[in-house]
Amino acid sequence: MGLFSKKTPANTPVNNGPYQDSSTNFIYNLLFCDDLNLYVQNTKEPHIYPFDILFADDSSISDLQRVIDDPGADPRVKVLAYNKQLAAGHKPANKELLAVIVEIGLDDGLVVLASFHDGTARYINHTGNVLVWETTDDTNANAITRQLFNDSVKIVNQIGPWDKPRRPAPTRGLMRITFLVSDGLYFGEGPMDVLFNDPLASPALTSATQLMQYITSMS
Repeated sequence: MGLFSKKTPANTPVNNGPYQDSSTNFIYNLLFCDDLNLYVQNTKEPHIYPFDILFADDSSISDLQRVIDDPGADPRVKVLAYNKQLAAGHKPANKELLAVIVEIGLDDGLVVLASFHDGTARYINHTGNVLVWETTDDTNANAITRQLFNDSVKIVNQIGPWDKPRRPAPTRGLMRITFLVSDGLYFGEGPMDVLFNDPLASPALTSATQLMQYITSMS
């Protein structure tokens, strides 16, 4: 089921982000899985599998691959493992899309939908309220998610990974769609009307809108 929450994660730091509330910014930054320290700060000790591998300074490529190959692993955990492999100079053999994140800069704030490969999702509205969607057996949500990922793979296959630090959140009137892939972060950005009329981006954005509408209605 869905749940709107403004709970502050454990050990939440003051961090940069598009929202006034630091705990919302923390959740926002967690979505992109590009700062392992944020996960360290929000995970209780002792660190058990898979975090014992992810957080270890001496984790090997094969250790990380075990996490990646685990069929029960959270998609975010897999992104963290892939990113750690990439940082060690190892390029993954498979190109795997694990998350799609859509950000919309509105007049009164930023709206964010993060959809993960296992059917879970996060939605942050313009006020900073967070909807946590942990249901993985909702037939309708899963069908929309599959369509979103099918549409998104077509975009990923046409563009390349971003080789610089993640950009700040899009400002008013702009939209960004980000893809967390095994070989890095991909994204496209532009004015909302331009992206929704783009033949490549429009199907994915339409699917993302449908998913956003569905999970918010089900909460």
